[in-house]
Parts: sequence; C-alpha cells; structure tokens
Amino acid sequence: MPRMPLIGVSACTKQIGSHCFHIAGDKYLRAAAIAGMPLVIPALDELIEPAALLENFDGLLFTGSPSNVEPHHYGGPASAAGTPHDPPRDRLTLPLIRAAVEAGIPVFGICRGFQEMNVAFGGSLHQKVHEAGPYQDHRENPDDPLEVQYGLSHALHVQPGGLLQRLGLPAQIQVNSVHGQGVERLGDGLRIEALAPDGLIEAFSVEHARSFALGVQWHPEWKVHEHPHYLALFQGFAEACREHARNR
Repeated sequence: MPRMPLIGVSACTKQIGSHCFHIAGDKYLRAAAIAGMPLVIPALDELIEPAALLENFDGLLFTGSPSNVEPHHYGGPASAAGTPHDPPRDRLTLPLIRAAVEAGIPVFGICRGFQEMNVAFGGSLHQKVHEAGPYQDHRENPDDPLEVQYGLSHALHVQPGGLLQRLGLPAQIQVNSVHGQGVERLGDGLRIEALAPDGLIEAFSVEHARSFALGVQWHPEWKVHEHPHYLALFQGFAEACREHARNR
C-alpha cells in the first residue's frame, strides 16, 4: 500500500497566558487532510533545518494568519502602530518556500501564505489595500458572524492558459474576501492566475516549478467541501502530493 503523503502545515506563534504556543487553524488542517496526513511545523527556525523538512514532507501548506509579513523583508515602510507580526514564522517560512519549490515539493499558499510566497520570490506588498490606488476594501467586517465574513464577496477572473484553468476552474467564479494586505509588486517568476474585478492579484503560480506551486489570496479552505471550485484547488494539490509520495 502506498504511504500516505505527509503535509506540513505552517504554524503561527501566539502568546496564551504566560507561554508561547505554535498553532495552526482547524480549517487549514482539515483541508490539508484532503492531501494526506497534516503535521504542524513549529516556527522554530533556529532548531529546524529546511532540508530535513523537505526530506520528509510530500507537500507544504502555508496558511492564513492574523499577522502580517514584516515589511523589512520586502523593503517596505514600517507598519502602522499595532500591526500584528510574527517574526519567528517569517524566519522559517520565507526561506522554506523557495527551498521547497526548488526541490519540487508541492506548495500551496493561502492569504498570508500567498503573501509570503510573493515576498519569498522578491515581490512586495500593499500594507493597506483599501488605501492603495484603485482597489476596493477587501477586508471583512469583524462584527459580522463568520458565515458572513467568509461568504462569497466578489468575482474572480481566472486568467486563461494557467494552472487554475487546468484544474477545471471556469473563467469567472465567486470567492470570499478576508484580507487587508495584497500584492504590490509581483515576485520574480510568478504567473498571474486570477484577478479581482478591481485588478488586484488574487492568485499566482510559480512558472517554472517542477510541481504544484500555487498561492491564492482568498480562503478556499473555508467549508471547502461545500464549494466545488475551492475543492478543485485542494484536489490538485493532493494529486501532486500523492505523486511526490509515490516517487520517493
């Protein structure tokens, strides 16, 4: 029997009481289980060698988070006071993304993970999309119930000839919108896969990756089994992870 793929899921650090915890959201772990056995990767860059992770995992999922990538990683101005950051996560994920893609490990980035992928490939971020140029406000209303916050919010225009089209997505779908930051300058070697109606980049792939390498700004992990187009992304990721496990 083939070995079940092992899927590494990025962790955030969070202070709970007097102690620091390394945590990953339930919805990400459940969605990652479509591809294999999800295992949380603690944000311990000083103790974890990326090469050791790549030897053992068949796919990597970089999750969303309340925190933002520290702007010094992309040459941006200092964040506004009170902006949540997670330096240990940055230190682990940014080099790990590049190493995984170069090693042919399937990579899927969601929201913060999408922004990490862009930064890892030399791109930059709008820290406040709603204050940048022609863009609409892509943030959720925090006072709304989760069902509304993660409800379908705007159209997504899938670009022809790319990975999303190969995964079976039509030219236009509806997606949720739960983010304040976004792509400013696209990273090197990244291909635009989808745009919001206001022109904001909502998805990209890594052009010359040897395996699945996709980042999306929205949250396809949310009730993934109720949304066929969301599920198609995880099924594509899962197939790539199974292929990697078979080829070990």
